[in-house]
Amino acid sequence: MAKRQPTYSTQADQLKDDLRHLSETVEELVNATAKDASGEMNDLRTRAERRLKDTRARLEARGERIYDETRDSLTHQVDACDRYVHENPWTSIGIGAAAGMVVGMLLGRR
Repeated sequence: MAKRQPTYSTQADQLKDDLRHLSETVEELVNATAKDASGEMNDLRTRAERRLKDTRARLEARGERIYDETRDSLTHQVDACDRYVHENPWTSIGIGAAAGMVVGMLLGRR
């Protein structure tokens, strides 16, 4: 049997977990080196903190943009479907009835 491809939701969850673990690791590293007072360590810690904040901000902005684009796309598709149903009511009733019969037959076989 062929392997089933992971869904986008699964991939997104995995990416979020990976990024969260990376973020936690960087934070632990920054906290662990906080006691080292050398100038080079302070510079590295400062750069790591800044990059972590920048990365979080970019990911949040990207996530919001993807959410907005998806919402707009779905809204457009729902409007198109609504428009089709209003323009072709009998065809829509026929499609609904056919789908209902197929579902009924599949459930009746159990």
